[in-house]
Amino acid sequence: MKKSYFLSVFSIIVGSCMLSTPSKACSDLIVGKKASTDGSVIISYAADSHTLYGELYHYAPGKYPVGTMRPIIEWDTNKPLGFIPQASQTYSVIGNINEHQVAITESTWGGRKELVDEKGMIDYGSLIYIGLQRSKTAREAIKVMTDLVRDYGYHSSGESFTIADKNEVWILEMIGKGPGKKGAVWVAIRIPDNAISGHANQARIQQIPFNDKENCMYEKDVVNLAREKGYFKGNDKDFSFQAAYNPYTSGGLRGCEARVWSFFREFSKDMDKYLPLVKGDVTQKPMPLYIVPDRKVSVADVRKAMRNHYEGTELCMTNDPGAGPYNVPYRWRPMNFKVDGKEYFNERAVATQQTGFVLVAQLRNKLPDPIGGVLWFGVDDADMAVFTPMYCSMTKAPECYRPGNGDMMHFSWTSAFWIHNWVANMAYHRYAPMIKDIRPVQKQLEDRFDAQQAMIDQEALKLYKKDPKQAIAFLTDYSINEAENATARWKRLGEYLLVKYMDGNEKKEENGAFKTNGYGLSEMPNFPGYSEEFYRNVVKAAGERLEVKGPSEH
Repeated sequence: MKKSYFLSVFSIIVGSCMLSTPSKACSDLIVGKKASTDGSVIISYAADSHTLYGELYHYAPGKYPVGTMRPIIEWDTNKPLGFIPQASQTYSVIGNINEHQVAITESTWGGRKELVDEKGMIDYGSLIYIGLQRSKTAREAIKVMTDLVRDYGYHSSGESFTIADKNEVWILEMIGKGPGKKGAVWVAIRIPDNAISGHANQARIQQIPFNDKENCMYEKDVVNLAREKGYFKGNDKDFSFQAAYNPYTSGGLRGCEARVWSFFREFSKDMDKYLPLVKGDVTQKPMPLYIVPDRKVSVADVRKAMRNHYEGTELCMTNDPGAGPYNVPYRWRPMNFKVDGKEYFNERAVATQQTGFVLVAQLRNKLPDPIGGVLWFGVDDADMAVFTPMYCSMTKAPECYRPGNGDMMHFSWTSAFWIHNWVANMAYHRYAPMIKDIRPVQKQLEDRFDAQQAMIDQEALKLYKKDPKQAIAFLTDYSINEAENATARWKRLGEYLLVKYMDGNEKKEENGAFKTNGYGLSEMPNFPGYSEEFYRNVVKAAGERLEVKGPSEH
């Protein structure tokens, strides 16, 4: 009876919140509290998938009697995997952060296919949200997650998790033991407070400091399984988790490790020495798991890093004809293509078109938990998302982010995901001119959020001292209002772009409005055409056919 009741309630949540396909192309960036400008722990996440709908999940806190069972629904497929006993108490979760400022994100790297156990019950998505519902600290979350796979089996392939709280941040890497062996092998490394790190679909932990109990945790069979499977021979001190369970490939380096490199190089002058590695040379020395940055890193810096397309490097995605006449830093899938029997590839940057949602989690130990944790949340491509402050204590999701407000098959004019996709998909076809109109609006919104954060914090703190519930209500209202206002502003931006750039033209503007001819009609628009480089490519390919050979018109 208890099981049936909880299932009926939970199925409502699952039907609106869970994803339908794998999210195996994510980017996570990490900043320790002494490496940040304001003393906060900062982590980021781009949940990338071609069929992932961008929405903000909310799990209310709860208390459950003994015997209540919790269904496990695979995050990627919505497939029921089984039941586990529910915790006696769960915590409030909004997106990928909970009320205690614990935040968890991930990236999938797959690794050894033979280690996947289809009979395991706990998938990586369930680990994230169960971990958030049951943990007050990052260390507690690691224990919850690793105990779950030990007791019920691990259903997914190789995975990296970022697990953070207001004081520290860890990377946990995990892979199954294979069919017939319940559980997983894993290692968790604490990132030093003065360092930055990241992962992006490539295992990154190398040697394991087995004796450093304060900064390292691991499953006891992590080396033995590798020896048993023939992945490793040698002494424990030389064992590399990455080399054993996710060996480098040229694609894994160029498409995955390069994204971490793009973040590191913004804060270290020494990173270009790893260029041969990230270009695909598997014989090169691995990048370090973390580095000490040359300067302190802000939330705004991390937002910018999530918009990276390798600008300023030889990998920059506007450096070849694939960018088209409007310098588009995107490539449509598939990633690889063949010409005349030779195979080629497209770059894979941090910012990519097939993103469901993006976030930057700011975790602050100088404020009470309901005020200290902020999820800077956006939907769709990070390059054209608006990172909007969602406080970790908010008790419901805004309508524009609400699960069930539209989906991948149904458009909604009140859904932030669809509004942002509408704008982005216009810009993908005329990126160079349109981004000049998009960026100021994006900057204006985010600058305003940044400028008013201290004031919002202080007002919430005053209310918190009187009654924490008043502070939570205030922050919930603030977060919802800003999300709805930002979405409405983005809709107006889309309307403006459509009018201005209709049919390949560009309407003239005057005093903040489109110019008229003086009689109520539109002034003749500009005809911007294409760049000289593009015209040269046209002439090279079809110049003889297109050359004007007769008398020219006057």
